[in-house]
Amino acid sequence: MPQTTDQRAGEPAPTAAHPMPAPTEPPHDPPRDRRSAGGAVVPVLAFAGIVVAVMQTMLVPVIKDLPVLLATAPSNATWVMTATLLTGAVATPIMGRLGDLYGKRRMLLASLAFMVVGSLICGFTVDMATMLIGRALQGFAMGAIPLGIGIMRDQLPRERLGSAMALMSSSIGVGGGLALPAASLVAQQADWHALFFGAAGLGVLAMLLSVVCVPESSVRATGRFDVLGAIGLTGGLVCLLLPITKGSDWGWGSPTTLGLFGGAVALLLLWGVYELRVTAPLVDLRTTARREVLLTNLTSIMVGVAFYAISLVLPQLLQLPKSTGYGLGQTMVVAGLCVAPLGLTMMLTAPVYARISARRGPKATLMLGMLVIAIGYGAGLGLMSAPWQTVIISVVVGAGIGLAYSSLPALIVGAVDPSETSAANGLNTLMRSIGTSVSSAVIGMVLAHLSAPAGAVTVPTMAGFRVSFAIATGAVAIGLVLAAFLPSRPKPGTPRLLARSEAETGAFERVTRDADPAGTTDATTPMPPPAALRGTVRDPHGRPLPDAVVTLQGPDGSPAAHTVTGPDGSFAVTGLAPGAYTLTAAGYPPHADRVTFAPGDRERRLDFDLTQEAVATRPRT
Repeated sequence: MPQTTDQRAGEPAPTAAHPMPAPTEPPHDPPRDRRSAGGAVVPVLAFAGIVVAVMQTMLVPVIKDLPVLLATAPSNATWVMTATLLTGAVATPIMGRLGDLYGKRRMLLASLAFMVVGSLICGFTVDMATMLIGRALQGFAMGAIPLGIGIMRDQLPRERLGSAMALMSSSIGVGGGLALPAASLVAQQADWHALFFGAAGLGVLAMLLSVVCVPESSVRATGRFDVLGAIGLTGGLVCLLLPITKGSDWGWGSPTTLGLFGGAVALLLLWGVYELRVTAPLVDLRTTARREVLLTNLTSIMVGVAFYAISLVLPQLLQLPKSTGYGLGQTMVVAGLCVAPLGLTMMLTAPVYARISARRGPKATLMLGMLVIAIGYGAGLGLMSAPWQTVIISVVVGAGIGLAYSSLPALIVGAVDPSETSAANGLNTLMRSIGTSVSSAVIGMVLAHLSAPAGAVTVPTMAGFRVSFAIATGAVAIGLVLAAFLPSRPKPGTPRLLARSEAETGAFERVTRDADPAGTTDATTPMPPPAALRGTVRDPHGRPLPDAVVTLQGPDGSPAAHTVTGPDGSFAVTGLAPGAYTLTAAGYPPHADRVTFAPGDRERRLDFDLTQEAVATRPRT
């Protein structure tokens, strides 16, 4: 690796050597221009996300019938839903990390393949144990969401990335909303096993489209897969989520529930200590502890609580008989149609999010979305007396959740290195799953306690529904407070760029000018002239390496800018303030080096000649 004039004699380079996992050679696919790439990538990945959501939601219409269909006790039948939840929570960060290491498209296909196999197993059985195995395999499909977001970051130009990630993030709600009426119709008109065969068919279609339309990403993290970390995280999450989902059946004060909660605390603490010590962790806890990442993940839990509450309340309210005095007496299919606007509105808010975020930033969009959710639930406290009123609630809450969900990946992507995109978004998706699990447990407990006899069965009361909406509103309020402490969008003049080659070095100036069209920056304030960093990345054979991701970290260790090399292997980053920066070229293998700009410096050059022997990781912060 070439030494720069900015490295002091005897000062160690900010790198750490690790053997590179396979593959050690670049993919043989021809380089793609990020400005022209992605024509079919976005809809295909969004479709994969919708398929995953369909898999999660398809059994909701038949939940109450599962004990009879599987010839088991009601408490055992709930494991059909719990199994998918547990494996999905565990698989999401693990598949994300595997994707960062060995290829995001490869792991996306593996996730969908698990879902297809699991669906086929479920489709051919009525045995409870076999059904649980199939449902557990289906849960691995949850990894497709963060993997899809990671692929988008690697393949799409900056101007398309925001709306694409918004659509991918919202696909989980879109698929859920569309699956309810479709699954209800299938359950009424055909054998319930047809739901699983339909999910398998959709999974195969998503895999075929991904093979044809989605290119493999050239961005790789370094190091090896943290097997011990994966085992520790799995054990901790299982001990945490099991009592959350089954606590109402076991009893919240039972030895089993309390023992599992205690085990979760112990395992996760030990896992955290281990992750801080290992060289290539499953989850970079130092990155996770950054304010923008930590607060985004905590806010995600609150959004998950709010998202699932409406899915638990409205279908039950709509299907309760009118003889209760407050039930709306609708069929399963009509109930699904009334809730379907929740998902449709989430899909339609993706372009709206892109416009708002471009002007105000993802933090403002997240806060706006949560405010809209609160308005929807607040209005819902008084709008529960007619089916058309539930449609209004679904539309308003769906719009808010769409804005909030769309903002979360943008906040995460803006705070982590490109080689950590899938793992970081996998952790964020896990936080949403924890939120939905908490929502299911808490609201399920509320509805069980606030219930009344209705003939031979016990049904939730209107008070139970209203308390559930109030809980969701409270969760949104907490999330709004957390989001308020997120860092605001960078001020004009902060390096954000972004040039693919030396011919595009004016991109930063255009971005800065567009960010401050009114010229509000005080022109009388003395500002040091911005500096530029240019260079070329060459592969181990000395050839220019196109489409290599180049990431710049600021003096405080936070991401300052990232770009990709042009067809000639060149890159340029402009608008840099004085200070020491760490530059990482993520090729095969990646290199890192340090460059310092003194006041008055206008331009520096740093070339990377990648070799097979020297492999570097991104310096820790």
